[in-house]
Formats: sequence, structure tokens, C-alpha cells
Amino acid sequence: MGVPEQLAERMSMAEQHEYLRARFSRRTMIRGGAVTLGAVAGGAFVPGATAQAAVPTRAATSTESVDGALVAPFGRHLAFGSDPRTEITVSWQVPVAVKTPFIRIGAHPWDLSRKIEAEVRTLYTPAGVGAGGDHTQYYLHAELTHLKPGKTYYYGVGHAGFDPAQAHLLGTLGTFTTAPAHSEPFTFTAFGDEGVGYHGLANNSLLLGQNPAFHLHAGDIAYADPAGAGKTADAGFDSRVWDQFLAQTESVAKSVPWMPAYGNHDMEAWYSPNGYGGEDARWNLPGNGPDKKNLPGVYSFVYGNTAVISLDANDISFEIPANLGISGGTQTTWLEAQLKRFRASKDVDFVVVFFHHCAYCTSTAHASEGGVRQEWVPLFEKYTVDLVINGHNHQYERTDVIKNNAVVKKLPIGGTAYPETEGVVYVTAGAAGRSLYAFTAPQSYEGHENEVDSVASFVNAKDGKQNETVAWSRVRYLDYSFLRVDVTPAARGRLATLTVRGIAETGDQVDHFTVARRAR
Repeated sequence: MGVPEQLAERMSMAEQHEYLRARFSRRTMIRGGAVTLGAVAGGAFVPGATAQAAVPTRAATSTESVDGALVAPFGRHLAFGSDPRTEITVSWQVPVAVKTPFIRIGAHPWDLSRKIEAEVRTLYTPAGVGAGGDHTQYYLHAELTHLKPGKTYYYGVGHAGFDPAQAHLLGTLGTFTTAPAHSEPFTFTAFGDEGVGYHGLANNSLLLGQNPAFHLHAGDIAYADPAGAGKTADAGFDSRVWDQFLAQTESVAKSVPWMPAYGNHDMEAWYSPNGYGGEDARWNLPGNGPDKKNLPGVYSFVYGNTAVISLDANDISFEIPANLGISGGTQTTWLEAQLKRFRASKDVDFVVVFFHHCAYCTSTAHASEGGVRQEWVPLFEKYTVDLVINGHNHQYERTDVIKNNAVVKKLPIGGTAYPETEGVVYVTAGAAGRSLYAFTAPQSYEGHENEVDSVASFVNAKDGKQNETVAWSRVRYLDYSFLRVDVTPAARGRLATLTVRGIAETGDQVDHFTVARRAR
């Protein structure tokens, strides 16, 4: 038996190979499952984290716990709250149940007297669900609020028997820095489609060197579900891949807020009807979106002079329709309200939007998503969004300046776009670590330009694939890479800038351009 036709149409040859390998080498009898999200008294400087609703499953018992001195936390990852100046969540994992988990926090590594209990979220995967059956994962979260803007904090995570304030455990401490109270220059990084492996690890090793204030992950995070159709029939699921992923990214995510959007491989249908029950256990993202229950990966935050919006394109995807229409239109309504609010704010110059499925891409695998073009692109143009970042296609591609589905202005490498009067630039940064895709046109990147007048591609429309020939594909690079964005504020009336760079896994620069906007 091969890959089912309806799946094969949406998968690259590399993904089909991984699907078949998983299908014939692992148990695929699905018996169902659910997530248990149990809460201990949570919170931060103000206690009281709220447990998330869940379907009851097997609960962890006291017999499952071991001597805490023998258990070390791992997989630390940070996330902003709704206000990055004052709110951050520290999350981590333990391999077995522990007693009284907590976080210590202070202004110095020798002053960690503030001790706050953590919230525990257990994720149980029954036998028969993929390769990791009858397995319980323990995720812990501490929401820190009332922090001071622009301040660096030291923290340590622990539990009964493992106290990071002890001298021999000081090496386990981490740090984070809150957003500044006022605009100042900063850098952020972004990519999508990482997974677990050498190339993801290699890209991570370069991220810290960019000194980012935060990192955006544009979906398809760990690939515990390699099929990515968002159904319980997906073969090869292994919840333990998340243990590897969180350990792999800890070197960055323990000090740099790691802000994900959810892709099709992040819909793990065994845990909840919307596929996000597992994600709810692992992440604690800003809760300011339109529907935290159905769309937990939809949120926004403002850092300095830049507003960032995370969207869930599974809600509008014609290509992979497992969650198509799940928001009933509320996400698009919320998006417009956010764009309108940010454009009216005198404190916000730039608006950056990121999500998984591509609005504009010429990959031979997934290419462009018609649902995004139909629902969101008109809003991006109406409110002159400054930069759109996508994943889904495992390569680097950057468009010219686009409006009304056409090129408004060619944007060569090193060029400048003015969204207030021109249009929107779209970047596909999906080469974080998974197997690479292909282009129909030659590669064209910094130092190796190979311009072509048109590129043959397709768009995933409501009625299936529609071929198109496009003129907007400006930069194409087919190797592992990530995005670096340098934000430079300006005095009122002068030009503030986003300097956007494509950085290869080797450290070489493969693209750069500027987005400029007059400061408010």
C-alpha cells in the first residue's frame, strides 16, 4: 500500500517517504486519547493561574513520583504574556511526576528568594496511539506578572528535592529580559518547519548569536505527527518527539521567548477535537486572541514600536481542511480589529504578521494557499502590513512588493519597500530543519542572482489546485536558513526601518532588504 491519494497530493516526496516508513514500522491502531490539564496553585508575583478545561483521563498517582533529587527539569522555554514589558511565562518539563514544582526568580543569581508554585499539565497518550503509547508527559508553567520593563531576571526551576538555589545547582539557572518601556533598536528571528535533527540544531546554534529579543516559529514545530493531515488516522505519531524537540531548543528558548504559530503538523487529533490539546499542555501563549479554546495559537503582542500578530491558517486552509472554518469567521474579524487598533496607535510603527501556510510561494510541494489570499491578504493590503512571515514550504523565498495579486514594484536584493504607498512583502522561511522541497525556477539569492520573468506555480483553491504563472518570486534559496529582522525606531516624521536578512545555516547571508515607514 502507498500513500493515500488525498494525502499524496499535499505531501512532498520526502514527506511521503517519512509517512510510509512510519506506517509500516510502527503500530498504527488508534484507540483514542485525551489530555488532562491539572493545575497546582499557579501564577507569579500575583498567584492564581487557571487550569484549562479538559477531558478526564488516567491521573498521575503518588506511586508514579520518585525522589525529586534524582529528577532534573529540562526543555525550558519562555513565552511573552499579552504585555512583554511585564509578563513572561517560564515553561519546562520533567520526565516523571514530581512534588511541589516551583520557580525561583530574582535580580541576581545569588538572590532567588522569590519562590512561586508552578502549574502542572499532564499529557497522557494511551497505548495504540502511534509509537509512544501509554506514555505520560509532565509540563510545568509559571506565569510571571508585574515585572519591570527592560529588566533582566535570573530564574531557576525546581521541585521538592531539586532546588536551583543550592550552590551545586546554580549552573541550571536561566535568564530573560523584559521588553523596554520605550522604543529602542532590537532584533528578532524567525523560521518555520523545524522538527528534530541536525539542521534544526545547527540553525538554533546561530540564533543566539543574533541576540534576538524574541523568536517567531511559523508552525510545524516538532513533527511528532509526521503525516500532518490533522486526523487520528495519521500514521507515525510519537508524542515523545516533543521531549527531543524541547531539549533541542532549550539552548535558545530558555532565555529568548519562543513564540509559535500552529501549522498542520501541530494538529494532533488524539487529544482534542481541534487537535490542540497537546499544544495547550506544552505552551502558555498570550490569551488575547479571539477564541483561546479553539484557536490557542492566535494572539498578538507589542514589542517596542512593533506589533506582532500570530494567526492560525489551519482555520482557512483549503489544502489541508481538518480545521477549516473552526473559528466561524471570528479569527478574520479579530485580525481586522487588531490591524485597525495597531494602525491607530501612535506607539506602533510596524506590524508584522506570521502564520504557517503561505500566501505567496512557488514551491513544488505546497505553493500558495488560496484561503489566505481570500481571507487575509485584502486586510494586509488595507492596513499596509509591513512584513508577512510564513513556513509550510521547506525553503527560503521572498516576493517583490505585492498588491492586488500583482507586482507593484520589483524589490531586488538590498532594495527598500514602502508599505504605506506600495504594498506588502511576503517571506517564506520554512527551511529550519525538515527535509527540503524544490522550485520549478532556478535558485536566485545574494551573490547568485538568476532573475527570471515568470515562474510556473499553483495555488490551493477551494476546488483544488489551480495553476498560475507568477512574476513576484524575487529570491529563491534551497537550503537550511532562518530570518533575522533588525528594527530601528526613528524620531517622529523620520523613517523607521525593518532590515530583513535571510541567513543560511552556514552563517552566509542569502538575502537582505529594508522596509521603511515614517515614524508616528
